[in-house]
Amino acid sequence: MANKFQTQAINDEIMEAMSLKNRYNFLNNNLMAILTPDQFSWLREVERFCMRYEKKNDITHGPEEDVYDWIPDFGKKGYITRAHAFDEVDQSYEQHGAVADMLRYLAIDNFDPQFAMGSGATVLAINPIYWHHEDIPVRLEALKQLVTGEAPGCILITEPERGSDAVHQLTTCEEQDDGSFILNGDKIYNTNAPKSKWAVTYATAEKNNGNKMAQFLVDTDWDGWNCDRVFIPWVPKLYLGREELRDLRVPKEYILGGVGKGREHLFEGLVPERIGIAYGAIAQCWGALEYAAIYTNLREQFNQAILKFQGVGFLLTDLWARTTNVTLGLLKFAESFDEKVEKFGGEDKIPKNIKQAMVASASQFKYHATMLSKDVCYECANLMGGAGLSDNTLTHDYVNISRIQEIVGGSRQIQQYIMSMALRTLFKMSV
Repeated sequence: MANKFQTQAINDEIMEAMSLKNRYNFLNNNLMAILTPDQFSWLREVERFCMRYEKKNDITHGPEEDVYDWIPDFGKKGYITRAHAFDEVDQSYEQHGAVADMLRYLAIDNFDPQFAMGSGATVLAINPIYWHHEDIPVRLEALKQLVTGEAPGCILITEPERGSDAVHQLTTCEEQDDGSFILNGDKIYNTNAPKSKWAVTYATAEKNNGNKMAQFLVDTDWDGWNCDRVFIPWVPKLYLGREELRDLRVPKEYILGGVGKGREHLFEGLVPERIGIAYGAIAQCWGALEYAAIYTNLREQFNQAILKFQGVGFLLTDLWARTTNVTLGLLKFAESFDEKVEKFGGEDKIPKNIKQAMVASASQFKYHATMLSKDVCYECANLMGGAGLSDNTLTHDYVNISRIQEIVGGSRQIQQYIMSMALRTLFKMSV
């Protein structure tokens, strides 16, 4: 068994009380009243798998463990994503949709937040292949490998000199006589890239021209793919990459969207990406709250539980209330999204005006949930004192990840810009 921590700093009674089972119990007791029986049953299913998996494999969540080793086992159970049923690759998941995926994320983030974040990056590669596979065998094979955990995936948008500006890219694509494309350029900060088999990649036929963007499915075994790890100390178990694409040839059947379609395909993925980040952020809030609630009820000072001191208990209740309220909002958004998918016959059939409203809502949730996570995770660690900052619990993971969630998927300022444009549109519609 790998070492869970360097030195035990928390007493045995409290350590045992902060088990995954008890943390799940705290989460479930909070959600029991707001989830339907089917939703709650699904959440419990994923939780039970995580508890059995942790025990069977002697997982300690210590620094030596490789979270990428767990992907195949979770993939076999269909726990990498439940955004869709995936009938196209013979999975036919009964529990699927936005709500199912939100609850899946809640359970897995409690199990291991860095693993949950890494699997979320694979989902970003899954979605565009799902939408644009066109029943082409090589695309379906890639989709199946990603969904079932046979291989991790990543998405290549961000560039060293462009950051959150996704539509003025410098990576170029040049069409060849046989319909293939040659890609040249650099990408950076792409989660999972050094470990990935498949990469959904964006490039443009003309530098800085978003209207000439294209979208490609890239096999990382191809010549021209060069990737080095960019180490992010906040998430030491995750592998982010810097990619140099040098005369990388993409065959015709791997082109998910030709020149002129890339920008459209990029923007259609923004709602699930940003809502997915919001799922992660609120899951981190719950994870930190679970540790803090258990710790402050058991840790005594001046002969009483420290929760009873107003400086501790009142702050914790504030964090708890805010987390619960945002969870309710996210759940309502997810339920509404699933209803619209069913009503209109698919995500791609949802009317444009409703989609535009959802883009604004997704940015609002991403903005609000990640800011909340930053506050909740730090304050929970603060309430636990040194115990919250030590390597004895996953609280340090929650603090670390909460520090980068505002940046991934479009920085805070990008979300504010999108929301300000949405306000402008609403004004024009109203006056």
